[in-house]
Amino acid sequence: MPQMESRGSVPVRPLPYEGVWRFSAPAVDASVPRARHAVRDLLVRQAVPADEDLVQRVLLIVSELVTNAVRHAAVLSPEVGVELSVDAGWIRVSVEDDHPYRPKPLARDQTQTGGRGLLLVQELSREAGGACDVEHTAGGGKVVWAALPLTSRTAPPSAP
Repeated sequence: MPQMESRGSVPVRPLPYEGVWRFSAPAVDASVPRARHAVRDLLVRQAVPADEDLVQRVLLIVSELVTNAVRHAAVLSPEVGVELSVDAGWIRVSVEDDHPYRPKPLARDQTQTGGRGLLLVQELSREAGGACDVEHTAGGGKVVWAALPLTSRTAPPSAP
């Protein structure tokens, strides 16, 4: 994430809104809205230059990833970790749990009322020009993450 770089003899400092923030939450249903509100408050407090569409995407992704961890990993992971990383070009949301199962997105099935959270996260990320993946942790659990660009990749360029 933000690092001191150098251009000649002048160091380049991170922008004021750049950083990495992490918090833990119990793996219970009430943690879903709490995580969403915590991320929204953080984006506002840090003055992250994200438009409302991007904020809504990030909040929906937080909801889906925390919900998945609560529903599917709580038996082996009484807490989940939520991390928000912001740099000059990207917002990355990660949710970590101690369950070793690596989820896969389910196919689109209009007859099912649930079970497509990871597919939704992937589509939201891809539509915004970002990415989503699942990685194993050194401790045997997993991290599910989504990264979105701060500037829209699909918006037309602004007029000069």
